[in-house]
Amino acid sequence: MSQDRRRVFTTDFKLEAVRMVRDRGYSVSEVCESVGVGETALRRWLVQYDAEQLGQRGPGRPISPEQQRIRQLEAELHQAKLDNELLKKASAFFARELK
Repeated sequence: MSQDRRRVFTTDFKLEAVRMVRDRGYSVSEVCESVGVGETALRRWLVQYDAEQLGQRGPGRPISPEQQRIRQLEAELHQAKLDNELLKKASAFFARELK
């Protein structure tokens, strides 16, 4: 038995497919047929793109470069906050040990 592998599409590919529908006026089925993706995937990309255009997070991975950068910065901020909390706890622990 062979296992079906999920296809992975680049952000540029997704963005181009979305722009074909939104900017150039092609139907979802026309774009799906021409680029070889399923309608469900393209519709999900459209929902994600529309949410990003409204400044919202959207349900999936970001499509636009701006949203990708925002998610990266949010992750870095979260990690910095965790590191800061750890350092606060460690300094409190060592301050108690020195007394």
